[in-house]
Amino acid sequence: MSIERPAIRIQGLEKSFKHLKVLRGVDIDVARGSIFALLGSNGAGKTTVVNILSTLLKADAGTALVNGFDVATQAADVRESISLTGQFAAVDEILTGRENLVMVARLRHLKGPGTIADAQLRRFSLTEAGDRRVATYSGGMRRRLDIAMSLIGNPPVIFLDEPTTGLDPEARLEVWQAVRELAAGGTTVLLTTQHLDEAEQLADRIAILHEGRIIVNGTLAELKKLLPPAKVEYIEKQPTLEDVFLTLVGARREKEQR
Repeated sequence: MSIERPAIRIQGLEKSFKHLKVLRGVDIDVARGSIFALLGSNGAGKTTVVNILSTLLKADAGTALVNGFDVATQAADVRESISLTGQFAAVDEILTGRENLVMVARLRHLKGPGTIADAQLRRFSLTEAGDRRVATYSGGMRRRLDIAMSLIGNPPVIFLDEPTTGLDPEARLEVWQAVRELAAGGTTVLLTTQHLDEAEQLADRIAILHEGRIIVNGTLAELKKLLPPAKVEYIEKQPTLEDVFLTLVGARREKEQR
């Protein structure tokens, strides 16, 4: 019985910018069709990992495979396998939602761009807004459109780099639902976030990146077991992901300062 290869495999990844070591030996496996959250504070190295995986940066050391392709030696194959959605929606506000989607389909030289656009509007519950200019869209609608544009051509792997930055609570929930539907359809999602509740709600597995290293990697249940439950008035209180994150990162900082 063959074991399915992970959609993403990172081993010993290192990256420095001049004298600043950003990644110090990162190891990650992401299963196909799963949502993997890379959690960390500002400057932890999350975006650097995504940029290396999407072939926008070259690593100093280590290896990274995406959809079975080496990011260093098979960059073109990697780019055909992925989509990247950054922290801010890359949509044209002058165009309608449908026109944005048609434009991307044409740029990718796909047949039937109008049909593809209509399918994406349905997929992301934007059909009624499809003929409106994007300037009239809410933050959540823009982000959903951005993700819809990214998924034209059905890439098996998508990178979402802090996808709910700047969104209000309602818009965040809309994006969360879109991400869940992606994974349910078989797309592998690597999600970077600073929002602990986002990782808690969405991820199958969570890795905490701190000062360039993965300090813990597991399911939410596994991470919660790292802290003892607190008992208050005979009621067991399970630790939250926030408790785990702050305890682990705080303990590391305290150890490094000694």
